[in-house]
Amino acid sequence: MPRVLVTGATGYIGGRLVPKLLEMGYDVVCLARTPQKLDDVWWRDQVEVRQGDLLDPQSLGPVLEGCDRAFYLVHSMEEKGADFGARDREAASNFAAAAGRSDLQRIVYLGGLGKGDLSPHLASRQEVGQLLAAGSVPVTELRAAVIIGSGSVSFEMLRYLTEVLPVMITPKWVRTRCQPLAIGDLLEILVGALSDEGGSIVREIGGPDRLSYEEMMRVYAEIAGLPRRWIIAVPALTPRLSSLWIGLVTPLPTAVAKPLVDSLRVEVTVSDNAYAEAGTAGLTPYREAVARALHSENEHEIPTRWSGVSARPALPYPSDPDWSGGTLQMDTQTVESSGSAKDLFEVFTSLGGEVGYFTMNWAWGIRGLIDSLAGGVGLRRGRRHPRELRTGESVDFWRVVRVVPDSTLELYAEMRLPGEAWLSFQADDTGSGSRLTQTALFRPRGLLGRLYWWAMFPFHLVIFRRMARRIALRASEAP
Repeated sequence: MPRVLVTGATGYIGGRLVPKLLEMGYDVVCLARTPQKLDDVWWRDQVEVRQGDLLDPQSLGPVLEGCDRAFYLVHSMEEKGADFGARDREAASNFAAAAGRSDLQRIVYLGGLGKGDLSPHLASRQEVGQLLAAGSVPVTELRAAVIIGSGSVSFEMLRYLTEVLPVMITPKWVRTRCQPLAIGDLLEILVGALSDEGGSIVREIGGPDRLSYEEMMRVYAEIAGLPRRWIIAVPALTPRLSSLWIGLVTPLPTAVAKPLVDSLRVEVTVSDNAYAEAGTAGLTPYREAVARALHSENEHEIPTRWSGVSARPALPYPSDPDWSGGTLQMDTQTVESSGSAKDLFEVFTSLGGEVGYFTMNWAWGIRGLIDSLAGGVGLRRGRRHPRELRTGESVDFWRVVRVVPDSTLELYAEMRLPGEAWLSFQADDTGSGSRLTQTALFRPRGLLGRLYWWAMFPFHLVIFRRMARRIALRASEAP
């Protein structure tokens, strides 16, 4: 079997593709800017992880060494509004050049479907395919539209809009048609593309149904057992206003919602679906794809989520050299518990999502709403799983920086702040029980950051103290 390189292995598609490749007997190499993000996945010891960065050409030669095929599954649409088009161009050009100097025989690239007046997001996706194909290694570019699967960005937006709003005043794009593709079908098609031969090709892929977004929401409501949804399309809602509304109602930050909304005005249907039909045992109808996704959500069987990808290549630590000599505000709470360190760990790694923060959840809710109004991620990202946490994934407006089983959890704040914030938990056995050390750190940015810390300090003092005590109490009550 060929040795296959997967770029974007920490992402939504890549994280599901790797187990599929392993199941079929492929020798898999994963490129990761931060290899530690893969430490907690169950297939880690079955793959080789090589550190590299698509924006660092010098790092790509060693990554590609010995690989026969490669999946290009990355793009740079970031939460904080960076120029993703420029980053995509640079990354694709670097990879194409490095591939040309290696023994790579084919690149499989997942791009975006669409024709005519494309949005910046879709135009960038297709430009990446062109840049990859301009190199000397043949490329199979697969252009897909909406991907339906538990945890996908398209499914999450569809689900939240439909569940939260019984009556929707929507822009005209709800009547734009697309061809949604089930995640399982996409994975089969991607793996099949490894066998392509000859020169570079572009193939459109889609599911068996052509539906408007309005029809997709109505079908979702029916399958989810919701009352009929009333959808009123009006011409006045601009992409900017639509993205602000989506940022308030769904877990998607406004900066992510806007390029997606821009893309929704473009009809994304397939003119020839023969490639997709030949690459699967049978394309999954939209109704069945939604039912499967809902089942996975309800059973907490979500191996990857869209929010599991951080917008930052490497999350900062308060101990990083960059912070040395800077102001670092700290609140530390130390509490004893009659439970074990393992009991403490199980309690504090369950925070966020439906469980909340063990005290004054209404205050956390207000903070999440303020963050959403400011264009941040808010609290609605929730959790992938109610008990498990992995390095790199999101919990509400936090990002998991580090997890040490039965011992440590470190979180980095991705909310809108005039500075950088961390929240960490440490559980230690004491012989007669355990000790919880809970630490909140804040590195203020300028005068505004300092004013923010001292304005919030009285609230933090109460909230963090109560939170630590209740975590210790719950650990003491563990069976």
